[in-house]
Amino acid sequence: MHRRFILGMLTPSARVRGAAGVLLAKCALLFVTLVLLSLLVFFGGQYLPGDIGRAILGPLSDPQAVANLNHQLGVDRPLFEQYSGWIVAFAQGDMGVSYLLREPVAPIVLGALFNSLKLGAMAFLIVVPLGILGGVAGALHQGRWIDRAITIGGVSATVVPEFVSALGLILVFGVWLQWLPIDAVVPEDAGWVEQLRHRVLPVLPLILGYFGYIARMARAGMIEALDADYTRTATLKGLPRRVVVVRHVLRNALLPTLTVSATQLGYMIGGLVVVETLFHYQGIGSVIYNAAKSKDFPVLEASVLLIGVVYTLSNLSADILNVLLNPRLRSRGNA
Repeated sequence: MHRRFILGMLTPSARVRGAAGVLLAKCALLFVTLVLLSLLVFFGGQYLPGDIGRAILGPLSDPQAVANLNHQLGVDRPLFEQYSGWIVAFAQGDMGVSYLLREPVAPIVLGALFNSLKLGAMAFLIVVPLGILGGVAGALHQGRWIDRAITIGGVSATVVPEFVSALGLILVFGVWLQWLPIDAVVPEDAGWVEQLRHRVLPVLPLILGYFGYIARMARAGMIEALDADYTRTATLKGLPRRVVVVRHVLRNALLPTLTVSATQLGYMIGGLVVVETLFHYQGIGSVIYNAAKSKDFPVLEASVLLIGVVYTLSNLSADILNVLLNPRLRSRGNA
């Protein structure tokens, strides 16, 4: 009681400082995460099998020519020297030059990332409202067949790997029924309807993979809010159930779901390697796969680190949203 009284007496400026403290701590943690990711990506890439010079020149190339090319590319320098040069240049916006294509990495990676963001955003805008609707419906019909169908169906879809669901969708809708194209490559002169048709199959595995998670979050929040004291008070006052649910329950129940859902875009972008490869979609996932296969380290390292940046920004956005909507977090820094 005493702690609640102190928090209630906090001035708006003190609450703002508390929110700033929470966000600064989150930013510091995310920065450390990016540094560790850069170390893991760089040094992990060095242990990929094969030789860079030989991968570029071919298996029958002269050993001296291979050694000269490795020296020219700088891959024969000490690893920490290579890492420091790469990370400093990356922080300044210089992602280097592709070993294989001999072109700047930035246009290749940023173009692929933009394509992946379009695919991930499309899946995100569908699965979040759909998952919330499923969770709310399950909570309002708790224990009935609707609740069981949504829960079991969502959990079953979540545990199925994306490559399995993608292959199943290709066989059913692309090969047997022939309703949808199995190739995500869209002709340049295609209209927006045709573009959507080519995007449906790549988006569906992502929707199936994340629907159950978001629905479970929304269902748990709704059940907790329905059993809360303020809900019983509103019901005892004689308010209609629809008014109680919309004005009192949803407002409190969906806050955790919305903030957690904001992190899902980063997960989606990071999980596109299999989906983009299966559907021949020119996104960041296919770029990572091809770069790893050809030992094109500048492209591989920049791609993975950029995904880390996207994931970090999505988490930071979720934290900011949570702090703005949750007054208890705004006061935590002053507790």
